[in-house]
Amino acid sequence: QVQLVESGGGLVQAGGSLRLSCAASERTFRNHAMGWFRQAPGKEREFVATISWGGGVTYYADSVKGRLTITRDNAKNTVYLQMNSLKPEDTAVYYCAGTKGSAPTTRLTEYVYWGQGTQVTVSS
Repeated sequence: QVQLVESGGGLVQAGGSLRLSCAASERTFRNHAMGWFRQAPGKEREFVATISWGGGVTYYADSVKGRLTITRDNAKNTVYLQMNSLKPEDTAVYYCAGTKGSAPTTRLTEYVYWGQGTQVTVSS
């Protein structure tokens, strides 16, 4: 059973930055595409970013393009989400997720492994 553990969330002022990390428990996870999703209170979970197994292909939600960057370090079994120019509307619980395939996908239903989530709060 693959386990994903997120860290790096917190409280930040608008315009500030945070870096989220997601550590996978198994070395084989480096062969799989990974993604970040978020869920704000009263809203459905939504796609944020995804990255291919090798890190060469990434996709982003329109709302975060140019501000958030997804990367991965397969030697450390870790995926990152660098968050810059944060806005109050970025406030949500952020979830790391993994697929069983190698190609990145924006579809939530393609993700079978999920972390417990980390809270990001952006104050105005």
